[in-house]
Amino acid sequence: MRVSIAFSFLLYVSLGWSASNACAEFRAGAAKLDITPAHGVSLDGSISKNGPVTSVHDPLHARALVLDNDSTRIAIVTCDLCMVGRDVFDKAKQLIEQETASKIPATHILLAATHTHAAPRAIHIGKEPIDDQYHRLLAEKIASAVIKANSRLVPARIGYTCFNKPNLIACRRFLCKPGSVSPNPFGETGERVKSVAGKSSAIIKPAGPVDPQFSVLSVQTSKGQPICVLGNFSVHYCGGYRRGTVSADYFGYFSEAIETALRSEQIDSSSPPVLGMMSNGTSGNTGAFPRSAGQKKFSAFEGMVFYGRMLASDAVKAIGQLSYQQNPPIKMIERELCLKVRRPDAKRLAWAEQILSSPRSKWPHRWSKIYAEEARHLAGYPETVSIILQVIRIGDIAIASCPCEVFAETGLEIKKQSPFKKTFTIELANGYGGYLPPREQHELGGYETWPARSSFLEVDAARKIRSELVSMLHELAK
Repeated sequence: MRVSIAFSFLLYVSLGWSASNACAEFRAGAAKLDITPAHGVSLDGSISKNGPVTSVHDPLHARALVLDNDSTRIAIVTCDLCMVGRDVFDKAKQLIEQETASKIPATHILLAATHTHAAPRAIHIGKEPIDDQYHRLLAEKIASAVIKANSRLVPARIGYTCFNKPNLIACRRFLCKPGSVSPNPFGETGERVKSVAGKSSAIIKPAGPVDPQFSVLSVQTSKGQPICVLGNFSVHYCGGYRRGTVSADYFGYFSEAIETALRSEQIDSSSPPVLGMMSNGTSGNTGAFPRSAGQKKFSAFEGMVFYGRMLASDAVKAIGQLSYQQNPPIKMIERELCLKVRRPDAKRLAWAEQILSSPRSKWPHRWSKIYAEEARHLAGYPETVSIILQVIRIGDIAIASCPCEVFAETGLEIKKQSPFKKTFTIELANGYGGYLPPREQHELGGYETWPARSSFLEVDAARKIRSELVSMLHELAK
């Protein structure tokens, strides 16, 4: 009888363990939706090429990956846009939560912009009715992409790999000899950094590090058919645009090349097509790709095609050597962090009014008028803002995210302090928080530090964000 009871107990435990594992089956689904703006939408993403959309070189997409293990369901979405305001992303999350009957709660959704500069800045820069209409449509399409991916969930497995591309990345901030940097737009002297400086005898060295690591997240069906490949790299953008012309930049060409390369590996032709997607890492202090390769000098749009396809080829080779996790645990944590805003004081506002009221006066810098206007804008900001921070665990893989243009120092430190060896950061996620220079970079100066809508968080914001994300990562590891 004792043997029978013991056997029954072991059988019960065994069946219970199997049932638990069956319930925790890892599933994934992916989809994309076109988010290309109509002609006339404000295209203020292209540096010095502002104005409405007049043509489309290549389409923009919202690319969604949904992961589930019955107890937790999350969504990761990349949008081929320069940046997206929190209100637009929040509306998309609300729609997703509603349409999935809360199976994907808003706190389990990571939405990020890629930072192509040939796409709209969906942060209400454009003031025409067509811009507001695009923002509303954008939120709906992002939600639709996630809902579509959610409807495609199938048993899956996941793997991670990475490789370095140091020849494709460089710091765009340069430390210069004392006294060699001209006054900033506010007439202040003593700065030590020139950004995108070109050749100069005043340059000593790059002002900071870069992260050359290219991360690859590969998701397959349980039978080995590709579902999605997510790349992550820390190069700001490629560039080489035309005024008024829309492009997803190298982020879009990487994604397209992944889809083309892996299409032949689809065992079941009736299955949804494989999805390529790409997120921006920690590129706040990096420049664009080289404008030539060997003897080849790129004309407009050629560079982004070349580098996007190069990185996709490297990613496909890398995932060919991967081992996959079959039923990884999924966990996601979201927190809001309150940070101070660098609003202009009375002296700065008086300076701004003087600049703007004397258009023919000699200004200390060619951008003085722009920063005077920015001072007016910042004066209308609240004293503090709340930003969303998220961390995701998928087995032994960890992803951190933040709404800012993160400098490499912060991203590298997050990797160093993370309890997960496989860690990367997605920037420009869940809103727009401007540049995120560490305090020591603020002290060196450069336009990424000058107060504006593009750089408005407190000087210690990078340290606080890094500390919070590392704490959250350690909580994931418990």
